[in-house]
Amino acid sequence: QVQLVESGGGLVQAGGSLRLSCAASGRTFSPYAMGWFRQAPGKEREVVGVISWSGGNPYYTDSVKGRFTISRDNAKNTMYLQMNSLKPEDTAVYYCAADPEFVVLIRSPNGIRYWGQGTQVTVSS
Repeated sequence: QVQLVESGGGLVQAGGSLRLSCAASGRTFSPYAMGWFRQAPGKEREVVGVISWSGGNPYYTDSVKGRFTISRDNAKNTMYLQMNSLKPEDTAVYYCAADPEFVVLIRSPNGIRYWGQGTQVTVSS
């Protein structure tokens, strides 16, 4: 089992920044791919970004490209999401997830093995 705990959410004005963290514990952190997802009220959950175990060539959904950066520190068993130039439409509950397969995080989120409990991000206009 892998336990995932998100932190760093909060209230920020449009144009501001937040940094989310996802701390993993339990079974070895590696070699899981990890990702960030979000779900706004009344909307479906969507993938935000996915990063492989090695950290190379992360995937981003189009709406966050150039604004969000996903990274990980395997020595600390932690993944991060740096969010800059935040917009009100970024308001959502943000979840981290982990799975052995990078492609599952992008294409088959219903099959993802491990999820965190979520952290609220609210961007005011």
